[in-house]
Amino acid sequence: VVRANNHTLSFILLVSIKLSFLSVFLFLGHPVDITCMLRQTSFGITFSIAVSCVLAKTLMVSIAFKATKPGSPWRKWVGVKVAYCIVLSCSIIQILISVIWLTISPPFLELNFLFEPGQIIIQCNEGSAIGFYIVLSYMGLLASVSFIVAFLARSLPDSFNEAKYI
Repeated sequence: VVRANNHTLSFILLVSIKLSFLSVFLFLGHPVDITCMLRQTSFGITFSIAVSCVLAKTLMVSIAFKATKPGSPWRKWVGVKVAYCIVLSCSIIQILISVIWLTISPPFLELNFLFEPGQIIIQCNEGSAIGFYIVLSYMGLLASVSFIVAFLARSLPDSFNEAKYI
């Protein structure tokens, strides 16, 4: 039996991990314009949702243990709505980054004549390299913040400490 501190967030986490694994299939096969645009953006958005769920769950556990002290100012931050706001805000930032990238310089289908003489290679050009790296950097930032929060939460009581071995 598995018990979770927020089953809805756990479900969102599970679905987003599944969707990020399924986004790999966009990289297979003959590329077309729509798959070129959906490759990086779909993975970036679903992975950001997954990492923001981990961040929200870890933050909520840390806040819950800080709020147990009498008169603690952390008591007003305990609740499901705070976790949902964290996931929603982190996901919306990644969606906005992806929409801006797709608006300014989207990935497109490209015919490469130079890679191998005598053959034409059909591939996706990522469009703006800066947009691509901003999407990757934001995922790295979310993962880093999640790791730092988990590292700081390692000193929680042993009865509810999933991060004590970090």
